[in-house]
Amino acid sequence: MEITDVRVFPIADEKLRAFVSIVLDGCFMVNDIKVIQGKDGLFISMPSRKKRNGEFKDVAHPLNQETRRRFEARILSEFQARSEGGEVGAPSRVGDEPAAAGDSERPSLAEVERQHLNDSFWGVS
Repeated sequence: MEITDVRVFPIADEKLRAFVSIVLDGCFMVNDIKVIQGKDGLFISMPSRKKRNGEFKDVAHPLNQETRRRFEARILSEFQARSEGGEVGAPSRVGDEPAAAGDSERPSLAEVERQHLNDSFWGVS
């Protein structure tokens, strides 16, 4: 199983740095993966929902550590490449052109959520 497409939706937030959507083998999409700044560096959080008791439960997640490491390495690599020179304010994916110099503002969480919702079925035909 390979990640065949990645979209990064960077946001301006203290700990939550981006939402990410991935496509697996060109035929299965996972949305709402989060890139989070922790005390020991960046990590990913898989999509989850809040249960009635207030706890969060993953909706989709890797079943073993090797798969989690592969997902995290690929997603964080795309996020870091995006952070170093990608166009800000629009989602990125593998092969997107870098932004023009001077783009420095990141969209708000509400703007990214709106764009992410409008773009949630990209590449699906």
